[in-house]
Amino acid sequence: MRLNLTNLVSHVNRTFRWPPAHPLRILQVGPDAMTQDPAGTLLSLPPPSASIAALTGWLHDHWGLAGHLSPLTSERDQNHRLDTPDGAFTLKLANPAEPENLTQFQTIALQHSARTVPELPLPRVIPARDGRAIIPTPDGALRLLTWLPGTPLAHLPRTPALAAAIGVALGRLDAALADFRHPSADHHILWDIRNAPDLLPLTPALPDDLRPRVASFLDHFRTRTAAALANLPRQVIHGDFNPHNLLADPARPTTLTGILDFGDMTLSHRICDLAVAASYLIDPADPIALLGPLTLAYHQANPLTANEIALLPDLITARLVTTLVISAWRAARYPDNAPYILRNAPTSRAGLAALTDPQALATALLHACERPTA
Repeated sequence: MRLNLTNLVSHVNRTFRWPPAHPLRILQVGPDAMTQDPAGTLLSLPPPSASIAALTGWLHDHWGLAGHLSPLTSERDQNHRLDTPDGAFTLKLANPAEPENLTQFQTIALQHSARTVPELPLPRVIPARDGRAIIPTPDGALRLLTWLPGTPLAHLPRTPALAAAIGVALGRLDAALADFRHPSADHHILWDIRNAPDLLPLTPALPDDLRPRVASFLDHFRTRTAAALANLPRQVIHGDFNPHNLLADPARPTTLTGILDFGDMTLSHRICDLAVAASYLIDPADPIALLGPLTLAYHQANPLTANEIALLPDLITARLVTTLVISAWRAARYPDNAPYILRNAPTSRAGLAALTDPQALATALLHACERPTA
């Protein structure tokens, strides 16, 4: 599919007017410097901490399984790998602040995606012995998923071929979710790019010299970007296609072996899903080097509109700002979990510093998607 670049030039010139001035850094501050729960309950509370004895008992009672539990890191849930004689699984205990209907939405969306695009390496939900996919407990909703092997892409070299593989997978997943509906899909989550203006109360976690700059961008997003975004296609999206949630075999790094973590799913704008993936694939020396193959591959798997692509650099910037602000705020509240919380901050700082010319990037991405498919 070819896009008409000529008609977009004036739109691009009007839209992108916030070049970053200098790299970002994180300043951890105490909770007293922040308002009460400005990030919402789910991001403001620590993950659950059910005992191994309790988890083991629930596994036996509901799935008839026994084995060794190994803890896994998570932003707001309690996750473990379960090794049994019959194979490995992922045991997920949702944060007790997560509403039951939201857990149900995520689970049904995962089941829908697994049925619709069975070729994608998605975890499968393992029903309990009574057929339920979700088991309520005093500590949160409990689910059991298949274990997916592989190395997180965060630990593998970033190449154009890998970027293209990510684009294809995300394009197929979003295409599968395009017709998915659930009454709890349209919920507020601060990680959703469309909610970027809601980050403002968390900006005290950033250093004094950075705060005005972020506030300026958030104002730009509220007054300029949001109106353009509102007219773009909406659907349920994955919401967190980052390299820690994607797995591959190091021997075949362009073949994805796992797509994880449906916890940030929401009804948003389709292009926001691509912006999330793009925000982790910026080569500071040459941003288009990876973003071009990523966007083209997505476009070939799930055709984008020219307006979506033209807005992409602004949405990538918004995601980078979102990652830095939320990470800094949560790391200050939960210093014991700070290494996990801040794991994407260095990439986000480097990416934001590299996006010095959003207009040129938008033009390059539009040109990339005008190339004929093979």
